[in-house]
Amino acid sequence: MSDPSVQPQQARPAVPVLHERRLDEVLGAAPERGGGRYRPRRVGMVWRSKVFRAGAVILTLVLCGLVILALVREQTGPEGFLVGLGLAVLPVPLLMAAFRWLDRVEPGPWRNLLFSFAWGACAAALVAIIANSFATRWIATATADPASADTLGATVIAPVVEESAKAAAVLLIFLFRRREFSGVVDGVVVAGFTATGFAFTENILYLGNAFGEDQQLGSTGFASVTAGTFFVRIVMSPFAHPLFTVLTGLGFGFAAISARRHRARRIALPVLGLLLAMGLHALWNGSSAFGPYGFYAVYGIVMVPAFGLVTWLAIWSRQRELRTLAAELPVYAAAGWLSPAEPAALSSMRARGMARDLARHWQPDRTRGRAAARAVAEYESFATSLAGLRRRARHGAVGADFGARERELLHHLWRRREVAAPALDHAARLLARPGAHRHGHPVPPPYGTGYGNGRPYGSGPAPGQPYGQPFGYGNGRPSPYPSPYGRATGQTPGTPPGPGPFPPAQPYGEPYRSRTDRQP
Repeated sequence: MSDPSVQPQQARPAVPVLHERRLDEVLGAAPERGGGRYRPRRVGMVWRSKVFRAGAVILTLVLCGLVILALVREQTGPEGFLVGLGLAVLPVPLLMAAFRWLDRVEPGPWRNLLFSFAWGACAAALVAIIANSFATRWIATATADPASADTLGATVIAPVVEESAKAAAVLLIFLFRRREFSGVVDGVVVAGFTATGFAFTENILYLGNAFGEDQQLGSTGFASVTAGTFFVRIVMSPFAHPLFTVLTGLGFGFAAISARRHRARRIALPVLGLLLAMGLHALWNGSSAFGPYGFYAVYGIVMVPAFGLVTWLAIWSRQRELRTLAAELPVYAAAGWLSPAEPAALSSMRARGMARDLARHWQPDRTRGRAAARAVAEYESFATSLAGLRRRARHGAVGADFGARERELLHHLWRRREVAAPALDHAARLLARPGAHRHGHPVPPPYGTGYGNGRPYGSGPAPGQPYGQPFGYGNGRPSPYPSPYGRATGQTPGTPPGPGPFPPAQPYGEPYRSRTDRQP
């Protein structure tokens, strides 16, 4: 990337321009200056615009929300609606926090999670209430038996309709946000948010109707029907709908990490997850048919163990993501893209949090501290995506765009490395010394005076030196890994620049090949 005929004094300032030009040529995109985002160039009709599609989705969800709001309010009445709304919202923050905690290793974008919640609360709930009512009335008319119609509707129709409607949100994100849906944890989190939204709307309806029944019986306040419904739906089984739909999410998650050549498996796994969700939902709805204690038997024998098993699987998948970081990132450290200590730090949630704290507290002002902590968090997320991408490529679960995606993620890492790399390295050193770090107590700034250019942490490069002495340790000793911008760290000043960050010859060792392409 660097021209050897250019004098060293002129070559260094020109490197960033050549760096961006090379990215543009390789990836067909223009990096935003200062923003750290990657903007693919898109051409086409208006309906291919992100703004148009986002506006259409938001408008659809808003219309569904208004319709479902009117239907629920009509069935419960104004007072019942307010009571149901106030009680139904109680488990929502707890469930969302639990799923978000599970997603901490590689946090998905909030837009996907908010879409999932809104889809469950508005679109899926609207489809369910209309389809269930229509099917129940049709069965009652055909059989002339309203009681059996209600039972059949709850045990057969409702599970099929509701789980299919909720699964649509997981399918949409799986298809149209494929880069952000990379494994089992993503499937669990997306499905959990969708089901949480659906349960929220359904609980408003059930609790509002219960309050109306209490009023018809002459009771005031929260009487027996409302209290019983609250205990069953909010206290005992707030996880019921999330548990059902998480089975569908697991199917999509396992499909995401399956080899691309196993097309039948990638289709069968989501279908199997959906069928399991429908079956468990039908068993739960039909538990009252097993006698007066049928509900408690199904709850204790099936629901609680299933919830424990799914919870264990989700946490195991989360830990597997951390193990993937430790296994896949050392190759990038060996190639010079990461420091030797970063793979270990990135595979530890404690070290990652410690690095964000270091970046936040050792900045000259609070605003820059928050920006530095956000840069470290983004660095950690991109590094996790890179490790996951490499693991999927190793198992043949990526397409021909692997190289472009890998370079894009490395580009994002380099843009944030000036802040993130020293913080992560320092966090790794602190973890190696038990008791050296305590939250709320001052610790030495990472690597002495700064990044190797004699300037304090967070103050930026020295005048006339766009990148200072890249990524030094602040104590006069150079870093053992190369600089991204043309000069290897520790290289004697005045020597010609070294290779840039994207050399044309296989920079990452042997390129990935699918198993079918490998020689025996």
